[in-house]
Amino acid sequence: MEINEQIKQMAMRLRALREDLEMSVEDVASKCGITSEELQNYESGEFDIPMNFLCNAAAVLGVEPLELFTGETPNMSGYWLVRKGKGPVIERSKAYKYQALAMGFKQAKASPFIVTVEPKEDEAMHLNSHEGQEFNLLLKGQLLLNIGGKELVLNPGDSIYFDSTLPHGMKALNGESARFFAIII
Repeated sequence: MEINEQIKQMAMRLRALREDLEMSVEDVASKCGITSEELQNYESGEFDIPMNFLCNAAAVLGVEPLELFTGETPNMSGYWLVRKGKGPVIERSKAYKYQALAMGFKQAKASPFIVTVEPKEDEAMHLNSHEGQEFNLLLKGQLLLNIGGKELVLNPGDSIYFDSTLPHGMKALNGESARFFAIII
């Protein structure tokens, strides 16, 4: 998987913040529910960083997710309006693109995104897990989900709510991109 510059910048901010707070790799990894080796991989800038991990790490490090994603600090507390197609976009790889819908709101209780998954027929599905729960509503395309070893196909209008500690991953089907609304809680 080709790592883009945005991932490298997030890795740099993650490591710098952890070091500024004088927190050890072991301490942050433990609090995030991952191994020290996984955290070191994420901080290296050479590996994809799961969106859910970044949200969790932000909480552990005492910052808003936006600060890890973009280096900016959210400042809205009454409301945060995102016009169609205008939210900040986090592109983890050529296969996944996240449009953040609440990043400018201070202390948001959930992380909503519009996620676009590009078809990658030749790649194996990458599974990840994280604390909390997740809601997905498919808007466009067809999506294969694997949740805890069970494969499910979602069509537009289908939704799923699941325990995100279960290993889960997704893949766009039929050679077309899939787009869904996701909330990570």
